[in-house]
Amino acid sequence: MRTLISTLAIASAFLVSSATAQAAGATQIWKCELVGKTHYDEVSQMAAEWLAAARKMKGGENLQAYAYFPVAVNLADKTDLLFIVHAPSFEEWGKFWDGYGDSPAGKIEDKYREKIDCPDSALWESVKVK
Repeated sequence: MRTLISTLAIASAFLVSSATAQAAGATQIWKCELVGKTHYDEVSQMAAEWLAAARKMKGGENLQAYAYFPVAVNLADKTDLLFIVHAPSFEEWGKFWDGYGDSPAGKIEDKYREKIDCPDSALWESVKVK
């Protein structure tokens, strides 16, 4: 009986952790600096152009993107904004990132290099809080 209870407890733990893992998304966060006289309005337009191209790529169909502009922050570095891209799963993010190099989205990034520079980034696991 104890073996059955132990087995059920372990199976339940695996099911719970499996559901959490499946619900986790991939979120890439870039710390960006505006170059020259680039304005926040231009960032929104550039980001929309990039996202449209990214969504046409394999793995990019369900991407969401956000530009976070500071209102009241204490930043020690020269970060002017955060650019955040979210994929529903690491599988989709991997497919997207594998094809990024010379993709249309990559070319848009190159096109705007003299307006915005995003040298630092990190990939995060994101889990929606319910």
